[in-house]
Amino acid sequence: MFPRLSQVENRTVAEVLRAESVGGGLLMLAAVVAMGWANWPWGQSYESVVGWVPWPGGRFLGLDISVGRWASDGLLAIFFFVVGLELKREFVAGDLREPQRAAVPVVAAVGGMIVPAVVYVAFNLNTGGEALRGWAIPMATDIAFALAVLAVIGSHLPTGLRAFLLTLAVVDDLLAIAVIAVFYAGNVDFALLLSALAPIAVFGLLVQIRRTWWWALLPLALAAWLLVHASGVHATIAGVLLALTVPVLKRDTLPGLADRFEHVWRPISAAVAVPLFALFAAGVPLRGGQLVDAMTDPVALGVIAGLVMGKLVGVFGSTFAMAKLTRATLDENLSWWDVLGLALLTGIGFTVSLLIGDLAFGAGTERGEHVTLAVLVASLLAACTASVVLRLRNAAYRRAET
Repeated sequence: MFPRLSQVENRTVAEVLRAESVGGGLLMLAAVVAMGWANWPWGQSYESVVGWVPWPGGRFLGLDISVGRWASDGLLAIFFFVVGLELKREFVAGDLREPQRAAVPVVAAVGGMIVPAVVYVAFNLNTGGEALRGWAIPMATDIAFALAVLAVIGSHLPTGLRAFLLTLAVVDDLLAIAVIAVFYAGNVDFALLLSALAPIAVFGLLVQIRRTWWWALLPLALAAWLLVHASGVHATIAGVLLALTVPVLKRDTLPGLADRFEHVWRPISAAVAVPLFALFAAGVPLRGGQLVDAMTDPVALGVIAGLVMGKLVGVFGSTFAMAKLTRATLDENLSWWDVLGLALLTGIGFTVSLLIGDLAFGAGTERGEHVTLAVLVASLLAACTASVVLRLRNAAYRRAET
């Protein structure tokens, strides 16, 4: 487990780490700005901007939605397109194509999603009402946020450990996408959903024959997004479906396009789409005892416990079980303390957790704000506890190198 990487894989991981680390820093900055804006003396302006409907005339297309909804439904489609490209690359040319190498991160990701959901449900079994709709909120790890923390504190940690976090996050994202599509769809219009397959198919045909005409691909992508949005399925799923049509491997003299598209769109996702989503999602006013109310809400407590404790138990426990019950062994250069720190780091849930919170309880509602605060508190706790463990391990590796 966590073996040393080949030179090619090292380069790929390094490129992704650089992009995600910068994006994670911008994400944290956007969250701080959002909280500051929402809680300054004129914080009402934040709510006004988030709730502003820039195109009220778009009602006939279902696009008379607020700035906050545009950020979650529109901008996050770019994020999920990049996730889809990464998913396909991992399954076709990365670690996930080899069952033996994929087994540990896949099992760790599954454990890291099931246990937090169980913890959340345990906290809310007797709450009643709509509380159980939020069961999936603590399931997701924010890879940009986690890698940003790892980049700051883990300069000497083995690359294999970082690659494991990336692979685990890819599987985590795949399962989160499936959960959103299956459990958080509205009243689905299957005619419109099937209609979305037409522009996706044409998009797929063009990229398969390596035609990268932006004037054709962008309108097709927009048409797919509009139809999925109108169907009642969350519009970000369109980004994933489009990405899965993009070829990864070279064929004859034709290049693979997944890396090229990822190179173009990852910076836009990391530096623009996700930070803007955070800016319009993370601002929660703390006036009038809002923080106290949130911390006494079983929903918020379930989210915090699920992310901080559930992720730790799920990821570390699954990895440890794989080592004890199978022939998998920990790389001789690593310690189980490294895995513990990594498991704590997976408790940083932000982008997808906030998105699922909005889908479960609605943006701007009292319970929705409680969930936002809970995700922020849990992410901060996970980052701090992981930093303590990984800083100690980083110091040990630095001493070993000298």
